[in-house]
Amino acid sequence: MDLKQIHDLIKVVNKSNIGEISIEDKDGKVTIKQKEERITVNSVPAATYAAAPVAAAPSVGAPAAPAAPVADNLVTIKSPMIGTFYRRAAPDKPLMAEEGTEVSPGKVVCIIEAMKLFNEIESEVKGTIVKILVEDASPVEYDQPLFLVQPE
Repeated sequence: MDLKQIHDLIKVVNKSNIGEISIEDKDGKVTIKQKEERITVNSVPAATYAAAPVAAAPSVGAPAAPAAPVADNLVTIKSPMIGTFYRRAAPDKPLMAEEGTEVSPGKVVCIIEAMKLFNEIESEVKGTIVKILVEDASPVEYDQPLFLVQPE
């Protein structure tokens, strides 16, 4: 089972009333449990590599609330996975998004590295980035707010 399929399962469990789901195939076994607005993923890979420990999302009064006050009309771009947030494709490349950058659906705004895979994160809205909520090369959690966008 690849990382995208695991993320899709997490989304399904998040949006449903399913408490726990386990799936096993030739590559290993994945168990996803939902408790109090948190998802825990336990993976036992069949391959010889060791999986990094998965941290549970912090328990906050409101789900994934950003630290700064948010205007009602702003849209939040959130992390679809646990990993390391990067604003550049490579150290010698320009920033993908800055405050004031115009974005549209499909535009890559950052990269999140998870288990040595570099995943391009795309905007799903059209608008202008008004706030970047994460420092470059910082660890991020699943569903953590990354950007605030003023939609058009």
